[in-house]
Amino acid sequence: MNTNDSERLSGLLKSIGLDESLVEQEANLVIFNTCSVRAHAEERIYGRMEELMERKKKGEDVLIAVTGCMAGRDKSGELRRRLSMADLFFATPDMVSLPRWIAELRPEWIISGDVAEDYLKINPLRQKDYQAYVTIQTGCNHFCTYCVVPYARGLERNRSVADILEEINGLAAKGVIDITLLGQAVNDYKAPDPGSFSAHNPYKNHFAALLWEINQIDGVKRLHWTAAHPMSMEDEIIQALTLPKQVNYLHLPVQAGSNEVLRRMNRKYTREEYLDVIKKVKTARPGIALGTDIIVGFCGETEKDFEDTVSLYKESDFDISYTAQYSPRTGTLGYRLFKDDVPDEEKKRRWQVLQDLMEQNTLRKNQDFCGKVLQVFIEKIDKDIAYGTSQELKSVRATGANDWMVGKIMPVKVEKAMTWQLEGQIVL
Repeated sequence: MNTNDSERLSGLLKSIGLDESLVEQEANLVIFNTCSVRAHAEERIYGRMEELMERKKKGEDVLIAVTGCMAGRDKSGELRRRLSMADLFFATPDMVSLPRWIAELRPEWIISGDVAEDYLKINPLRQKDYQAYVTIQTGCNHFCTYCVVPYARGLERNRSVADILEEINGLAAKGVIDITLLGQAVNDYKAPDPGSFSAHNPYKNHFAALLWEINQIDGVKRLHWTAAHPMSMEDEIIQALTLPKQVNYLHLPVQAGSNEVLRRMNRKYTREEYLDVIKKVKTARPGIALGTDIIVGFCGETEKDFEDTVSLYKESDFDISYTAQYSPRTGTLGYRLFKDDVPDEEKKRRWQVLQDLMEQNTLRKNQDFCGKVLQVFIEKIDKDIAYGTSQELKSVRATGANDWMVGKIMPVKVEKAMTWQLEGQIVL
C-alpha cells in the first residue's frame, strides 16, 4: 500500500511540473513515505533526516517532507516535534494539498495546480507497464491492539466499484496483465455503489462480486489481493478463490495461535475458527499456497502461548510467514493497556524458531515443483535469465529468455528447488 501511495505522490508531483530525480542527492524535494508497523522503520527516518540537514547547512535548496503512517498517527504532535527539521509533515490523504504547500514555499517550482480533491483519484505514476497495485479500500475498523493503522489512516473507506473497474480497464488497455488489489482488510470491502455490479454477477458478497467483475476484464491475466482478515473470509470469497484469473496463493494473517493472545490482540476470532477457514480454503482450492503474518512476544505471551502458535503453523502448513517481534507503538490500545513484558532475547528466540520452521516448510514445498511446468509471470530479464513469480507467488529464475518475454506469462520447467527460489528453463 505504501508503494501505491508513493506512486500517487509521484503522479501528483509530475502533474504540477516536477521531474523525478533518480539520485537523492540531486533532488530539491525529498519525501519520506513512512511505515509505523515496526519501531525500527520509524527510527531509520531520524538518521536519514540528519543526512539531509547536512545538505541544508551547506546552503543547498532542498525541501524535506514526511508523510505516511508516522504523520497520520501523530495525534499528540510528539513525532512532529522530533522531526522539526522537516518542512512538510502530513497524513497520506492530505497529499492533495501538497501542490499548495509547495507553492507557498517555492512558487517558482509549480507549473500547474490542477489536481484531484480525493487522493485516491490521483493517477499513480507506476514503475511497470505490465503490473499494477490498485487500492480498493483505505483505513480499518478492526482496532487490533498492536496496530496503528486506524489512527494513521482513519476508519475504513471503500472506493466505488465504478472507479475501481474504470481504473483496471484503463490499465488493461495499456497492457497491464497483473493486478494486486490493496486494502487493510481487503475482503471487508463493501461497495458504496452496489448497483454498478453486473446484473448477472453470481455473487452477493461485495468483495467476491468485485473479484468476479475483474475476472471478466479482457487483458487481465493474474489477480491477487492482500491482506485479508480471517473474520471476513465468507464462503463466497473462498469460492471466488477458484476464479480463473486468481493466483494460486492466499495471504491470511493469523498473528498468533493462542486464543488468549488473540483475545488481547482484539483479533475477534479463535485459533479453531482460523483453522476452520484454512480447511475450507484448502477444500475449495487444493494445492493453494498459503502465507501469513505472525507477531511473537506480544504482551503477556507465555511459552505455552508461543507453542500454540508453533502448532497452528504446522497444522496450517504455511508456505511463507512474515514474522515480526512485537514492538510497542504509542497511541495504540496495546501500548495503553498492556506491559511489554517479553524480553527482547526471548522475542528473538521465538522469531528464530518460526523462521527455522518456515524455511523447512518452504524448501519441502518448493521441492514438490521439481520436474513440473509452471506458468511464470516474467518481471525482469538479465541477459538470457528471466526472473518472475509462479501462480503460487514463488520466486522463479529461468534460462532461455528473450527481452520480449518481460510482462508475459511463460511456461517454465522447474529443474532445481531452493528455499527462496525455483530454477528452471523456459519451454516453448
